[in-house]
Amino acid sequence: MTETEPLPTRLPEPHKTWWRAPFVASVFGLPVLAVEYAVTLEHDGMGQYGGMICTAMALYALAWVLPHRLSLRMPRILAAGAALLITLFPVGLLVLLAAMVSA
Repeated sequence: MTETEPLPTRLPEPHKTWWRAPFVASVFGLPVLAVEYAVTLEHDGMGQYGGMICTAMALYALAWVLPHRLSLRMPRILAAGAALLITLFPVGLLVLLAAMVSA
């Protein structure tokens, strides 16, 4: 290399445990999201829950496709956590309402 040529830049090392947050969120959230999707389709289409289901699905996808660098660890955890929260919110609300009615 001559002195005028820039040095090649190296990409940072991939984070070894990048997959943990999306995996945990997907294991617990995707089956619940699939059931919610099936139930909403059975009752006159998506309606008001369509945006919630699409947002949760987009956040799951974002958590998986973010680059595998340590600097993007927190956005990956936040995307996976938000997707899981959005997915489990209606189920938690139903459990809370059932507990209130049965009391």
